This record gives sequence, C-alpha cells and structure tokens, in this order.
Amino acid sequence: MSASISRPSGPARLRQAARESVSGLPRQFWWLWTSTLINRLGAFVATFLALYLTVARGYSASYAGLVGALYGLGGVISSVGAGVLTDRLGRRPTMLIAQLSTAASVALLGFMENPVAIAAVAGVVGMATNASRPAVQAMMADIVAPEDRVRAFSLNYWAINLGFAVSSTAAGLIAQHGYLALFLGESTLVLACALVVFWKLPESRPAAGAPDGADGAAHAPVSMRTVLRDGRFMTVVGLNLLLALLFQQAYVSMPVSMGRDGFSSADFGLVIAVNGVLIVLLQIPVTRFIEHRSPAMLLIGSALLAGYGFGLTALAGSVAMYAVAVTVWTLGEIINSPTQMGLVVRLSPLHGRGRYQGMYTLSWSIASLAAPLLGGVVIDHYGADALWAGCAVVGTVAAMGYGLLLRSLPGRTRAGKVASSTAAGGNATAETAGTAPSPVPGAETGAVPGAETGAVTGAPAGANEPAGAGEPVA
Repeated sequence: MSASISRPSGPARLRQAARESVSGLPRQFWWLWTSTLINRLGAFVATFLALYLTVARGYSASYAGLVGALYGLGGVISSVGAGVLTDRLGRRPTMLIAQLSTAASVALLGFMENPVAIAAVAGVVGMATNASRPAVQAMMADIVAPEDRVRAFSLNYWAINLGFAVSSTAAGLIAQHGYLALFLGESTLVLACALVVFWKLPESRPAAGAPDGADGAAHAPVSMRTVLRDGRFMTVVGLNLLLALLFQQAYVSMPVSMGRDGFSSADFGLVIAVNGVLIVLLQIPVTRFIEHRSPAMLLIGSALLAGYGFGLTALAGSVAMYAVAVTVWTLGEIINSPTQMGLVVRLSPLHGRGRYQGMYTLSWSIASLAAPLLGGVVIDHYGADALWAGCAVVGTVAAMGYGLLLRSLPGRTRAGKVASSTAAGGNATAETAGTAPSPVPGAETGAVPGAETGAVTGAPAGANEPAGAGEPVA
C-alpha cells in the first residue's frame, strides 16, 4: 500500500523557500548585511548631486559633469588603496575609517559654496564612499562558507538595491525641505552604519602566518604586483569592466537616447524603475536556482543577456519596448553580480583578498568614470543605434572571453570538514584539513571568520599582528 504524500500549499512553499534562502548564514553576516542596508538607505547625495548643483546652486551642466567626474575619480583612486588597507590594517578598521570619512565629508559638502571647494570635497566624498567596498566584500568572504557565498553575495546585492529604491524615493521628498537635509541625512545614516560595524562586527581578517592552502603551507606574500601578474584574475577584471561599461549606459546613455526620441523624464523614471523592481522581486529566487550551477555557463549567459538586452534598445519605439529591453539586461545583472563576486573570491588568495577585491572594485569605478564619456561620444558621432549595437557586440565578446577563460577553472577543494565550537553555542566551517577555527561570540550555524584557514581573530582590530607583516609594500 502506498501512502499519499501531501504537497505543501503555495504560501507554505514560499515560506519554506524564504527560510532556505536565509538559513545557515552566520549572525555576523546579518550584521554586515544590516550595515549595507542602512548605508544604501542613506545614499542620497550621489543620486541627486547633479540636480543639486544645477537647480539649487544654479551651476551649468558642464560644471555638474566635472564634479561628477571628480566624484568618480575619487572612487578610482581609493579602490586600490582601500584594498591594501583591508589586507594590512584589517577589514573592520578600513570600514570604520571609510564610513567616518564619508559621514564627515558628505556633511561638509552640504555647506560648501565656493565652486572649487565643492569640486574638491566631492572628490573626497567619492574616495571615502568607495573605500569601504573591498573591506565589506573581503569580510563577507571570510565569514561565509564557500558553498553559501553566491547566496550571501546575492542577499547583499538585494539589500543594496532595496536600500537604493527606498532612498531614491525618500530623497525626492526630503529635497523639498532643502538639499542640506539630504547631506545631513546621509551623514547621519552612514554614522549609524559605522556604529553597527563598531559594536557588532569583530575583525575577520585571518591571523598573520595562517596557511593559505589546504596543504597547510605558509601563505606567499601578496602585493599589488602579485595581483597584476595574476593573468586569470586580471582577465576576469577586464571582462567585468566590459560588462560594467554596459550596465552604466542605463543611467547615462539611455535617458539621453529616450530624450532624443521624444520621451519625457517621467517615461525614463518608469522604465528604469523596472530594473529596481525586478531585482527586489527576483534576486533571491533566481539565486536559489543558480547558486550551485557552473559559474562559466552563468557568466556566459549573463554577458549575452546584458549585451543583447541593451542591444534591444535600438528597436525600442515605446515605453513598453524600453521596459522589455531593461527586463532582459536586468536578468543578466541578477545572474552576473553574485556569480562574479563568488568567482573573484574563488580566485583570490586568502591573505590577498583585500587587494583582489580592490582591483575588482576598480573595474566598476573606471566604468562609472568612462561610460558617460564613451556613451556620449558614440551617440554624438554615430547615433544611439550604433551605441546599442555596440553593446550587443561587447556582450558577445565578454561571453566568449568567459567561455575561453573558465574552461579550465579548477574545482573547489573541500579539504576540511565541519569543526564544532562549543563557545557561545556556535558552529564553524573549516576548509583547511585539520585546522579548527576559533570560536566567534554569538556565531550561528555557518561559517565563521577564517573559514578557509581555520585561523581567525575574534578580537577587535589591532589585537593581533598586522596581516601581511613582512610583505612587500604594495
């Protein structure tokens, strides 16, 4: 006699899927996730800086473009420097320095009136804002088990877009009471983010001298020269730069193209909102589908979706068709972001994660600086259709590059087993055979700092010998 098995109802399946999407991640990850959400909820200034300069201050569009370029240049400069600090000084102190600097410089920018002073402080804001990214990504790689990293990066990316969606809406309302409130509001929320980091996030940098591989060998010194000589990784950075140049066209070239076709700013707002809505709705379920699949196939597919999604813009003659194009490249973005970040961690040596993440962040910073220039030149000289056709070509080239590069990607080695820690009721995952990680207060089931080596520093920054002691100066 066969017993019938009742399937859970639709709501029950959704609840089960939601639980599985967030289960097994350590408490430290969720505090890091919370700090990211708070930070993005206050991301007012970068979004409304051009409007502030042209509307509230009465400066020209050219001056606003110059300030925006200096803001982007600041991010380019800080990417590599912050990566080095992340490895040498630590994840936690680098985040705190970046966040406190951001809070101070953003508040200062709101009071600047001289055009030279505004441009200079905007460059400092760009440097400070971008400086925390390598540290956040390195800490996330430290504290999350390898098999959960794609899911963790996806949840973090979801928080970024959820926060951005809320902040963009709130900023418009706050600006009605004066733009100074935007600057002070962002400064306050960034300070709140720093408090979360200070009180809830212990340092996760692996202890100096911890082995870098499953064979227990001592780690080799890592400098920026090491990163630049890593051909496979630098190729990934180059391919990511190509895709980043595509995604940046959504915020520069697409509104220009729509304006030339007679569409209003409200039409563009409606179209670009599709991107945020889809990420909020689909990022987590799509990640559940892709997280254990081949990164090579996912990156190839995401590059094609991005390239041909932007290519479809050339055929758009209505708001609905623009929305279709946005839907296609947004799917590419949803697949690409967590997969790419997981690949970067996979290719990074343990004691060089900050530098590697800094170089990866640099590719995005360069794209944000170069994309407006490239898009504008192509549209002015060859027309918008040529730009969108070029995007399809770039997406195809990136897909071919991923296909060639990742054919021989080594499989993940699981040399270690789960090692239990009785302190604070936490469990830990160790990737290195025979090395049990130190307990982290309050850790839940999942990976803890130092999961790949079993060596952690649960104390505040500075309690241990600086990571990278004896390494060449980057």
